[in-house]
Amino acid sequence: METTSREADQTADGPTPAFHGRGTLDDYARASFPWYGLDEAFTGQRRLMQVAAAADGVVQHGSLGHGDAPSIRSDAAASMRERFAVVVTVAASPVRRSGDGTGVLEATTVSSAAWLAGSGLLAHTWPPQLDHALRDDWLDQQTETAFVLADDLDGPEWSQLSLPVNGEPTPFHYRETDYGWVLAGSTSSTAGSDGTGGPGVHLGAYGRGMSAYGLGFSVVHDLAPYEQDALA
Repeated sequence: METTSREADQTADGPTPAFHGRGTLDDYARASFPWYGLDEAFTGQRRLMQVAAAADGVVQHGSLGHGDAPSIRSDAAASMRERFAVVVTVAASPVRRSGDGTGVLEATTVSSAAWLAGSGLLAHTWPPQLDHALRDDWLDQQTETAFVLADDLDGPEWSQLSLPVNGEPTPFHYRETDYGWVLAGSTSSTAGSDGTGGPGVHLGAYGRGMSAYGLGFSVVHDLAPYEQDALA
């Protein structure tokens, strides 16, 4: 799979991306691509999440949260009651030299977004009756499975779902799991009827407790509400 998403597979003889914790407005502002979130039909809480950048500081992808703050809880029943949707924006880029000239960064594809969404959902999941000592092994195994599935978007595990992006119907790959749902697609380079939106990106999303079927996505022109809710 061509992706800049998986730390072990992101480069060929080059640096791996540096992952930040919760991003700041400055982190998001450094991106050369537009960020996407749920459209105005969603009226719940919004929050900044993570931004990932290469060793040379180039922002490669990041995520914005909606609804409850997803958490890792050993109380699996409480975790499964959370209602959230996280939108992952991935810069669309071809195979290219790394910024420091030491290696080659692989291209990003829809599979990159699918992988990030799948692994993101797993990172906020604690299966029922799973012992603390076994969770790391479970997470490693399931994360590898998510990587394989992301590399086979035309396989039987995925279905097709059309959702609005800047008001335009857009095809997505969609799958449900025991722990939530995952979807991935791409935007056009001319998103929105008013010509705004910037270059095309790959979009991933994952969630739990909120149906994916009623969601819509749009370019986020003002990230301030996401920062304010994150600090609340």
